[in-house]
Amino acid sequence: MTGMPGSGKSTVTRALAAALPRAARIAADDLNAMIVSGAVWPLGHPAEEAARQVELCHRNTGSLAHNFAASGFTPIIDVVLPDGDHLDRLVRQLPQQRARLVVLAPGEAACRARNDGRSVDERFAFDGYGELDATMRAGFGDRGQWIDSVDLTVEATVRAILRAPTVVAFDRDRGGRETGPRVSWQSIPRSHLDS
Repeated sequence: MTGMPGSGKSTVTRALAAALPRAARIAADDLNAMIVSGAVWPLGHPAEEAARQVELCHRNTGSLAHNFAASGFTPIIDVVLPDGDHLDRLVRQLPQQRARLVVLAPGEAACRARNDGRSVDERFAFDGYGELDATMRAGFGDRGQWIDSVDLTVEATVRAILRAPTVVAFDRDRGGRETGPRVSWQSIPRSHLDS
């Protein structure tokens, strides 16, 4: 699950994981916070180090997803993916099963308002909403389920994700390389669609 900062990813991924019988939430921000010294913000400087740490986060996310999936848990990933290149790089790290993309897109005003409503220690400094929205839309194309959640409760957003009749999945070859998106039926148990 991705979206702009303040789109509700953390809240929705927690609720989505809780709605499934066996699921684990993997938050990229939590993985990045494990770097105690020498951390560079993904858009920070030096740019080479920022890119190296983003790639490290993708590898760590993929490793955790592999471990959880191998133990029978559905990995739910919470990450900001700014463009199609970052999406593709993360997908290459994920388990060989199909990956599903959900984009929370409540709009810039809602994201800013949510950030302003946070406690001072939880607010973040970000002013690139317009550019990020444009690069995500251009880079993801028709891949994934886009949800305008501005007027939806968390519960309604989770229901929209679970009830989606089709999803765009990424097929990968044995080397983990994406071979292209395809539409497939989602594999959420029917009992979760009626609640």
